[in-house]
Amino acid sequence: MLGKGRKVSGRGETVTANYAFGPAEDDAIIKHRLLTRTTTTRGEPPLKKLQRKFTSFVLEVEKDEENYNDCAKLSKAFLQELSTFEIPLLKSKAVIDANLREKENFNELKDEINRQISLVQTDIEELKKQLEESKIERQHKEECEAIRKLISAQPPRSETQKSIREIEKEIAALEAENTAGSRLLELRKKQFALLLHVVDELQNTIEEDQKSLIEEMRMVTEEQRSGMDDASGGSEAMAVD
Repeated sequence: MLGKGRKVSGRGETVTANYAFGPAEDDAIIKHRLLTRTTTTRGEPPLKKLQRKFTSFVLEVEKDEENYNDCAKLSKAFLQELSTFEIPLLKSKAVIDANLREKENFNELKDEINRQISLVQTDIEELKKQLEESKIERQHKEECEAIRKLISAQPPRSETQKSIREIEKEIAALEAENTAGSRLLELRKKQFALLLHVVDELQNTIEEDQKSLIEEMRMVTEEQRSGMDDASGGSEAMAVD
């Protein structure tokens, strides 16, 4: 809706658009009034007024009387009314043209805004990708920094190599000691096995000696018994004699 006091031009004249519609009127009534101009908020509708003057002029012309002056007056009044009726039409046309130009400008502005929005959205997507890449790069840098700190906390390479050489020497000494211990253990095993064998042989020998001693003692005992028997028999014989 156009505001009060907006100026438009038509037929070399400067006119002012002055429309006042009540808030209770809806769009259909407003559109009908603008197109036909058959209603108005004040006085007689312009189109009806023009129609009435035109009818008066025609009726006066159709009379057979010599009424040239009246016809001229009515014709002038009709032309004046027609001119008066034409001015608002020119106003409306100028307003419509201005609105169309403004609408076209708004459409161009809308297209430009949409284009800018599309560019901004593209930039946002690109920035999102860059942000993700930056996050990944930052994470890699943090990991590298953590590794660097871990490496920095370790002793120098020369000291590490020196420690490695010392540990290798210790390992070699332990291996040599282990080898010597293994050899000594093997020797002790053999000696222990030999000792067990000797003990076994000695035990067998002792058992045989014990058996031999027992056998000799048995034989001696038997001999003693035989001698005693022989002695007792001789005594009896002597007693008989």
